[in-house]
Amino acid sequence: MNDAAPAPTPAPRRARVRAPELVGKGGWLNTGGKELSLADFRGHIVILDFWTFCCVNCLHVLDELRELEEKHRDTVVIVGVHSPKFVHEAEHQAVVDAVERYEVHHPVLDDPELATWKQYAVRAWPTLVVIDPEGYVVAQHAGEGHAHALETLVAELEAEHGAKGTLRRGDGPYVPPEPVATELRFPGKALPLPGGTFLVSDTTRHQLVELAADGESVLRRIGTGERGLVDGPADRARFSEPQGLALLPDGTVIVADTVNHALRALDPATGEVRTVAGTGRQWWQGSPAAGPAREVDLSSPWDVAWFADRLWIAMAGVHQLWTYDPADGTVRAAAGTTNEGLVDGPAAEAWFAQPSGLAATGERLWVADSETSAVRYVERDGEGEGDGEGARGFVVRTAVGTGLFDFGHRDGPADQALLQHPLGVTALPDGSVAVCDTYNHALRRFDPASGEVSTLATDLREPSDAVLADGDILVVESARHRLTRLRLPEEAVRVKAVAHRTQRAATDIAPGTLRLDVVFQAPAGQKLDTRYGPSTRLLVSSTPPGLLAEGEGAGTDLARELVLADGVTEGVLHVSAMAASCDDTASNSGSAAGANEYPACHVHQQDWGVPVRVVEGGATRLPLVLAGMDADEAPPSS
Repeated sequence: MNDAAPAPTPAPRRARVRAPELVGKGGWLNTGGKELSLADFRGHIVILDFWTFCCVNCLHVLDELRELEEKHRDTVVIVGVHSPKFVHEAEHQAVVDAVERYEVHHPVLDDPELATWKQYAVRAWPTLVVIDPEGYVVAQHAGEGHAHALETLVAELEAEHGAKGTLRRGDGPYVPPEPVATELRFPGKALPLPGGTFLVSDTTRHQLVELAADGESVLRRIGTGERGLVDGPADRARFSEPQGLALLPDGTVIVADTVNHALRALDPATGEVRTVAGTGRQWWQGSPAAGPAREVDLSSPWDVAWFADRLWIAMAGVHQLWTYDPADGTVRAAAGTTNEGLVDGPAAEAWFAQPSGLAATGERLWVADSETSAVRYVERDGEGEGDGEGARGFVVRTAVGTGLFDFGHRDGPADQALLQHPLGVTALPDGSVAVCDTYNHALRRFDPASGEVSTLATDLREPSDAVLADGDILVVESARHRLTRLRLPEEAVRVKAVAHRTQRAATDIAPGTLRLDVVFQAPAGQKLDTRYGPSTRLLVSSTPPGLLAEGEGAGTDLARELVLADGVTEGVLHVSAMAASCDDTASNSGSAAGANEYPACHVHQQDWGVPVRVVEGGATRLPLVLAGMDADEAPPSS
C-alpha cells in the first residue's frame, strides 16, 4: 500500500484565443455610468451573453444564468452584449427598458451596430462565450440548455486559475439603476372582467393588478410581488413574469405564467390562485407533448384565449400553439412543429415564430406571430370538425407577413403591408382585427373584408395588448407603464411607409456544395449517451424552399452536405440542432464500478436562421457552434 498522495490531475488544455475588445456604440448599462473594457474584468471569469430582447430563447438563457450568477458572484462576471435584430431594438432607450423589464442584474453593452457580435463571429441569438481570467476565449455555446456545462467549466477555471494565482475574487462592476415609482411596471396583457373592471398582468412586478373602470385606479393586487411559483390566497401567491389572461366560461381567469412555464387559475371573487397546467420546468425536445396538464412541461406560455371549446395557449418558447381542456385536465400540442418560421397549412405541419398574442372570434383564432412580424390565424379546415385530438381538423393561414427577416411600417394591401414584432391582437366589432404593432409603437388594423392594413394610432410606447371598453379601445402601453384609452377612429392614421431588413449581414456562400457542420463537443465530465440510439438531431430547411437542391430534412448526423439549387441567389437556411449529453459518472469516479446506472442528462438545442447570399468565391463550409470551439473559425485576435 502506497500512502503517498496521488499526483494532481493536470488542467485540461484549451485553445488559446485572445478575446477581442468589447465595443458598442450605445455604451454600457448597469455600471453606474462607467465605461468598461476587458481590462476591467481581468482576473474574473467572464461569460458574454449575446442576446436581443425580442428573442424568447435569449430570455430563457437569462433565467438559466441567474443561479450561476448568484453562486459565483465573486469570481464570475456575466456581461450582456445586446445585439439587435429589429430596428426598434437598436434604440438605446428600448435596451434600457428591456434591461429593467427582464431584471438583468449584470453589466450590459449596448451594441446597436453589431460590432462586438462580428468580432466574436457570432451567428445566433443567444450565444454564450466564456473568457478566462487571463483574457482568452475558452468556450462558446449557442442556444439553450448549457447551464450545467457552464457550471462545470467555471469550477474548472476557478481551480486552475486559483492555483496559478491569476484568479481575482471580489464583486463585479454591476451597479443597479435607481427604482422608479409607478402603479404598473411593464404591464403585459389586460382582460375586461364581468363587473366592468380590468385585470392586468403587471409583468415585471410578478403580480396581477385589478384596475377600476377608468383603467387607472388600483383596486387590488394579487401576488406578493416576489418571483416564484406558489399557490394560495392573493397575499401569498407568487408568479414569475405573468403575461396572458383569459376568462373561462365558468368565470375562472387563466393566467399564462410565462417564466414559471405554467398556467395558473385565479378565482376573481376570492383572489385564490392555483396551478392547473405545467410542472414549473421548461419543455425540451423529446418531452411529452400531451397528457395530464400538471404532469406535462410547458415552455414560456405568452397568451391564452378560449376558442373551439378549449383554451388555446401561445407557446412562445417552442413556436407552437397548445390547448388546455379544463374538463379533463389535459394539455396537448395543437399547431406547429417547433421549427421557427412562417409556413402555412394543416396545423400539425405549420411553422410559427414565437406566437405572443391571441384573440378569438367565432370562426377564427387570430395570432400575433412576433418574430415573423406576422398576423396569422387558425380555423377549421372545412373537411370536418376538430375532434379534440390536437391539430387534426384545423388549418393555419397568414393574413399579414412574409418571414423572419422582413419587417417595417407599411399600410396597404395585406400581401405588401409590413409590421414590426407585434405582440397583441384584438378582435373588433366589425370583424376586423386590431394589432399591437409593438416595435413600431403603433396600433394597426387588418380588415379581412378588404384585405387592407391601416394604422389606427401612433406614438404608443411598445403596445403589447388592447381590449375593448365601452366603444373605446384600451391599449397596454408596456414601456409607458400604463393603459391608454383611445377612440376607435373612423379613418385610419396615414403614415409614411418604411421597410426594413435585419441589420444582420448575410453570409456569402459559394454555388454548388456547402458543407454544414454543427460543432458540438460534450462538456467536461459528460459524454453523448447512445444507449438508446442516436443522441443528436439535425433538421435543415430553407426559404425559399427552392434554395436547396439536396440536403433538406431530418437526420442524426450533425454534419451534412448541402447542394444549392442553380439560379437562386439568396435566401435563409433554417437549421435546428439538438444534442443530449449525460454525466460520465464512470470517468468521474475513476472506474465503471462507480458509475450511476441513471446519470443526469442535459439537452442542448438551438435554431439558426442564417441569411445567405450565393456568390462566386463564397464559403464552402458553414460552421455553426452548438457547444465548444470550432478549430477552423475562431474569433480574431485583438
